[in-house]
Amino acid sequence: MAHRDIIVVGASAGAWEALPKLVSGLPANLHASVLIVQHVAPSGPSYLPERLNQSSVLPAKAAVDGERLVPGHIYVAVPDRHLMIQDGRIRLSRGPKESHARPSVDVLFRSAAFDAGPRVIGIVLTGQLDDGTAGLWTIKDRGGIAIVQSPQEAQYPSMPASALAHVDVDYTLSLADMANVLAALTREEIHLREAAVSEKLEIENRIALEGIALEGVRKLGQPSFFTCPDCHGSMVAVVEGSIRRFRCHTGHGFSEQALLDQAMIKIDETLWWALAQMEEAQTLLGELAERASVPADAAARYRREVDELRRMVKRLQGTTQREPAPPAASAELQQR
Repeated sequence: MAHRDIIVVGASAGAWEALPKLVSGLPANLHASVLIVQHVAPSGPSYLPERLNQSSVLPAKAAVDGERLVPGHIYVAVPDRHLMIQDGRIRLSRGPKESHARPSVDVLFRSAAFDAGPRVIGIVLTGQLDDGTAGLWTIKDRGGIAIVQSPQEAQYPSMPASALAHVDVDYTLSLADMANVLAALTREEIHLREAAVSEKLEIENRIALEGIALEGVRKLGQPSFFTCPDCHGSMVAVVEGSIRRFRCHTGHGFSEQALLDQAMIKIDETLWWALAQMEEAQTLLGELAERASVPADAAARYRREVDELRRMVKRLQGTTQREPAPPAASAELQQR
């Protein structure tokens, strides 16, 4: 017999308000360690532990590599490091980014599932895109509990809505109701079942921890048509239930939504670069036309083409830009 003694939480945009509400209701005698990943800027300090300590009776601190997990403590991911669990200890890794994020919610969730199996409770809160969905699927696959913040309550519902669409979630709750459910779940006795760890989970956990991907990536799935936005390497498609995601030979990982998001950002950047170059050429053609060095109609025709590209860029802006996150509080980055 055992207890659920690992709670892993993932959030992105809107987390600055949501996380203090979640931890404020946790009891002082909680028999579980709480590990939190919020997407933060890669440089500078994170102020989240201090903010959580203002709301929680449980002590919150920045995660330290190698530290043994202690029940009744909250551990917060640090900038530019994946937060992971290995043999009951915290591991901080600078492994490949996943969905353009480090720390990544999926990395934490998968490492917890790998290390603790059915003793894990995974929680997905407010945020954009879908980080956490694949990791929550893995927690369920290993016998753990999946909890999602109600999308109707979430300031940014994309992350919880994605988890609900792809994972057999056990509880969909408001922040106010989560603490009591967590306290009850951690008190329950559970039977630990001996379930074999899949080779794919072992490979992906090792990639995040050690940053070595080439030998194992080909075992994760079939080659895909797509290339990595970060390093332009070829990618394989990883399929889990209704989830399809991608990983390149250097280890970068992308969900379908994150891959599309990066593609649209690159398109937007490329079009603006092309417009800038065309406007410079238009200015030069106009000056040459004034000196009769080129025909005036050629300069006018090129000007119309520049105007058409400018209209196209403006039309596409609605599809290449996400809804902005709220203003960052205390220098904490709320969005990726």
